[in-house]
Amino acid sequence: MRIMSFKPGHDGTIASLDASSAELIYSYEAEKDSFPRYSTITPAIVLEAAGRLDAIPDVIAVGGWLTGFGADAVGYYGVAQGSEVVGQKTIFGRNVHFYSSTHERSHIWGSYGMSPFPAGMPCYALTWEGLCGDFYEIDERLQVVHLGKVMANPGHKYAFLYALADPKFTLPKAPMRNEDPGKVMALSAYGQNRSPDRDEQALIDFLLPSDVYPLNKEDLRNSPYYNIGVTHQKFTNLARRVSDAIFDSFQAFAKKNLTKGYPLLISGGCGLNCEWNRRWVETNLFSDVFIPPCTNDTGSAIGTAVDAMRHFTGRAKIKWNVYSGQPFILDEIDRTGLEVYPLDYDHVASALLGDKVIGWVQGNCEIGPRALGNRSILAAPFSKATHERLNGIKNREGFRPIAPVCLEEDLALHFDLARPSPYMLLFQKVLDSRLEAVTHVDGTARAQTVSQEQNPRLFQVLTSFKAKSGVGVLCNTSLNFNGTGFINRASDLLTYARAAGLDGFVINEAFHLLKEAPLTGSCEQKKNALRRRKYPSADALK
Repeated sequence: MRIMSFKPGHDGTIASLDASSAELIYSYEAEKDSFPRYSTITPAIVLEAAGRLDAIPDVIAVGGWLTGFGADAVGYYGVAQGSEVVGQKTIFGRNVHFYSSTHERSHIWGSYGMSPFPAGMPCYALTWEGLCGDFYEIDERLQVVHLGKVMANPGHKYAFLYALADPKFTLPKAPMRNEDPGKVMALSAYGQNRSPDRDEQALIDFLLPSDVYPLNKEDLRNSPYYNIGVTHQKFTNLARRVSDAIFDSFQAFAKKNLTKGYPLLISGGCGLNCEWNRRWVETNLFSDVFIPPCTNDTGSAIGTAVDAMRHFTGRAKIKWNVYSGQPFILDEIDRTGLEVYPLDYDHVASALLGDKVIGWVQGNCEIGPRALGNRSILAAPFSKATHERLNGIKNREGFRPIAPVCLEEDLALHFDLARPSPYMLLFQKVLDSRLEAVTHVDGTARAQTVSQEQNPRLFQVLTSFKAKSGVGVLCNTSLNFNGTGFINRASDLLTYARAAGLDGFVINEAFHLLKEAPLTGSCEQKKNALRRRKYPSADALK
């Protein structure tokens, strides 16, 4: 039985499962291949995903969304009876099963299906994202019990902080920007470690109990944080206080109500908050904690597919690989000004140790938003100047941290949390003072660990770099134009390398070094030039 699943709305994704082997075939995200971040599904991505299957699927599954998606979709909320629709459809003359369940369920079943815990093991599940903030229990018979809503709209509240302080956010009452929570995570590290003062507590008391969506920025026009500026110390202090208050609310509920010691599954966009993830591990309330690499909405299509598989087969565990995204497109490129060599790991390691910044492309792209070594930018981890250069290449704010990738076997040499983190979803304290480029202002880093089994080529680069430098750690940041998903074709990679200032790039077995100087012009001009080339009539993307 083949299942093809669609996630509507932002972070549009199409996933396919082989239910007979309980295995993920692929998960294609609409934003990848340099489309705007958080894109919805397009005809092009539907055709690309359909082209991977050799026959019409046996099951078409559609996740629910706020406004529905066709007459059969069941909406956003609900896990009880009535939160799914089962029927039949005719596609190209063939009858297929149709399945739809709520967006809330997609998060639960995505994290359950991808988790490493054996079938039949009861689990707790936490779904916290823009709108949901709830705990559940999944028993050995795959029955889901809703344990309680801790907070309405936790992700929305978190993003609202940035909008409140940002003078550039001028819409008084509008959904928050999807990219802002990550910026609040970075800025909260600049906050002072102390109890809330009167202004901070007043904002917390207003924000956390509210169930209003969307919040109105103008309701806080008299707040001392209104348009104060996102890097102002008073705001970074607030960001830290609110971050702590949100987590503490969920932890208090868990401590009181989740007392059986089951493992915890975390899903939703708040699952990308690495500080919160580490704190869940350290609560010792659970036998283990699992966060999938596509914990945000990029994993929702997988979750709906798992839910459909559970309905039709009674099974809800799948085999999967984090590199199950789109294959890289080797289109024609102009090799003028390029020196091309066969891939030699010592050659790449020497270039990195010589402070060159290298794009790194291998095989299919990662699922989820984190670059995990198949669509990455790599650099040596030793210099603050490298941190500044990488943020310049990425065309993003200087307060944003750069993540490290580390040999799993060496993790304890450089970081304090000796627990594998293959999906870059946990904070660690940096123990090695040499790692200046990847050490955030509060002394933490969001490290990815790599084993030979997980990613043999990235493992070999790290091993070669360690042989030359003594350190099996590199900077690892995502290979993408600002505001778009991962670069996924050779021509775009060459355009990016020349425009943004990479020194070279690797595509599978070939190492390309640039001989000429990078192109001039602002990053926004370069990005718009690319968009005009790829989408000549898409002025709305500017």
